[in-house]
Amino acid sequence: MKKVAVFGNTGAGKSTLSKQIADLTRLPLYALDQLQYQPGGAEVSHQDYQQAHQRILEQDQWIIDGFGSIDTLWIRLNTADTLVFIDLPLYLHFWWVTKRFLISGVKPPEGYPKNSPMFKSTMTSYRVLWLCHQRLTPRYREFVEQARSTKQVYHLRSPKQIAQFLGRICKL
Repeated sequence: MKKVAVFGNTGAGKSTLSKQIADLTRLPLYALDQLQYQPGGAEVSHQDYQQAHQRILEQDQWIIDGFGSIDTLWIRLNTADTLVFIDLPLYLHFWWVTKRFLISGVKPPEGYPKNSPMFKSTMTSYRVLWLCHQRLTPRYREFVEQARSTKQVYHLRSPKQIAQFLGRICKL
C-alpha cells in the first residue's frame, strides 16, 4: 500500500477516510479539491492542475483523495497499487452532502480549500450525485472488479465496511 486512490461519488466521505488512512499509514495525502481550487473557491487552470497531478503520480508514495477530472481519473486509478472505492447507497451520499453543508459553518470540511463557497459547492454536489451514480459509478464498479487481479481493491459499500477497513489498516 504505497499509492492509494480513494474515490467514489460526492458526499462519500472520501476526504475523511483519506485523512484517517494517512494518519494510520503515514503516507502523504493529496486532496484534489485543494489542487483544483484556490482558497475562496477560484479554480486553477486545468493545465496547472494536470501538471500538479502528474508530479504527485511520479512520487513513490501517496494517497490521492477525490475525482479531479475525467482525464486524470483513469490515469490515477491505473497508477495506484491500492484502490479504495466508496460505493454507498445514493440516499447516504445525499445525507452526507447535506450534513457537510450544515456542519461547514462550524467546522470546515476535510480536504476543502479555505473559505470555500459551501452553498455553491453543495448545490453542485446535489447536481453531480445523480449523474455520477448513473454514468460513472457503473464504470467504477467494472474497473475495480477487473483490477482485483493486479491491485489491492477495497470496495466499501457501507459505513460498517469503512470502519472494518480502517480496523484492518490499524493491524498492518
